[in-house]
Amino acid sequence: MRIVKATGREKAFKAGTAPAALWEQIDPKALPRHIAIIMDGNGRWARRRRQPRLAGHRAGVRATREIVESCARIQLPVLTLYAFSLDNWRRPAAEIELLMRLLRQYVRQDLDYMRRNNVRLRLIGRWRELPGEVCTDVARAMETTAANTGLQLVVALNYSARAELVDAVQRLLADAQQNGLTRVDEAALATRLYAPDLPDPDLLIRTSGEMRLSNFLLWQLAYTEIWVTETLWPDFSTTHLLEAILDFQRRERRYGGLAPGEERGARERSRAGKRGVLLPR
Repeated sequence: MRIVKATGREKAFKAGTAPAALWEQIDPKALPRHIAIIMDGNGRWARRRRQPRLAGHRAGVRATREIVESCARIQLPVLTLYAFSLDNWRRPAAEIELLMRLLRQYVRQDLDYMRRNNVRLRLIGRWRELPGEVCTDVARAMETTAANTGLQLVVALNYSARAELVDAVQRLLADAQQNGLTRVDEAALATRLYAPDLPDPDLLIRTSGEMRLSNFLLWQLAYTEIWVTETLWPDFSTTHLLEAILDFQRRERRYGGLAPGEERGARERSRAGKRGVLLPR
């Protein structure tokens, strides 16, 4: 797939296609800064086709490639993909072996694409505990793309949000012992997470219809908008991605406060109350 970077209203997708029609409705200046995706449904996709689970994982890699390329097209700043959790070690050894092999293949085959299209690969999680050859491949890819300034592709690998918080607290304790740190607040903990320089996700996408976070970015998702689709990950396409972004742009984010109109009304009621005037709510 040839990548055409989108600037303003430039065509990012082939005219006459569903992605092109959706892109016309999206404000490119109001894209999410960070989209996180829980890629779920590979096994069910295979089961519905009476194929082995391994076929579902291979199909999932194809979907991953398409979504990464589309995010690069529209110049999304950050995309985080939940690839392999600490809990996934409970799966059969053969399935884990295939997942590791697919990961290595993806990194090696797509490294040239990332290099040419200014994509930076990053990892979060306890990825250094993975098999040596996996660590070698991903570390090489991260080093090769470290200077890229386009899409930051963040892969959560051997990841657990609870483990991330535990690791952050361990760093806090170590700093306290070395530097005499005595105060702990949100900022102190946030700066010790795996990727503290990244903005929190604005949008979380979960495929396969599941309504849970599955131990993913629990700290960072505090105010994230959530979009769930029944579509299984191997069937997830650019069209679904753009539908999620369009829905996101139609929402009103309040962060615990009031909408602008409500806030003005509250101020007017407050001023009127001080003057002894009653206004309708």
